[in-house]
Amino acid sequence: MNFNTHLGLEGHHAFLSASKYHWINYDDEKLFLSYSRAQAVQKGTELHDLACKLIRLGVKLPRTRETLNLYVNDAIGYKMKCEQILYYSDNCFGTTDAISFRKNMLRIHDLKTGDTPGSIKQLLVYTAMFCLEYKVKPIDIDIELRLYQFNEASIYIPEPEEIFNIMDTIIEFDKKIEQLKIRG
Repeated sequence: MNFNTHLGLEGHHAFLSASKYHWINYDDEKLFLSYSRAQAVQKGTELHDLACKLIRLGVKLPRTRETLNLYVNDAIGYKMKCEQILYYSDNCFGTTDAISFRKNMLRIHDLKTGDTPGSIKQLLVYTAMFCLEYKVKPIDIDIELRLYQFNEASIYIPEPEEIFNIMDTIIEFDKKIEQLKIRG
């Protein structure tokens, strides 16, 4: 048999896909809720892509209290890099929404576009990964973390000890995962 080719669909997944077969048990309400969440995730991805393009191009948005505008304008103002990967190991890495390190000041900003409240813990982990990757001691630098959500920017200044604790956990858990890999 000659199967049909669907070149435009390669690498994409349908909402009603076989690999995510749980939908066959949904009622109408669950279908609507699940589809709405998937659409929100897609919108969030597109907003992050747009924000990064605007930051890279240095295009500021009108000064309003809108989350996206606050985030983009601050990232441009602080000369931040968007979508920067921080790497400790193959077991521990992640991509910051926006980051800068200059004059001994680390800034990490995170854009949240959904209805679920974000957590500063994500930014604390990024901070620990930064310190591990670039061999910086949290006690030797100033750190400002910002979470952009619900039309405001929440600012958090972590204590160095918080970051040291997460760094220690990363190192310990990475070693344990490597030992598990060896055992097979």
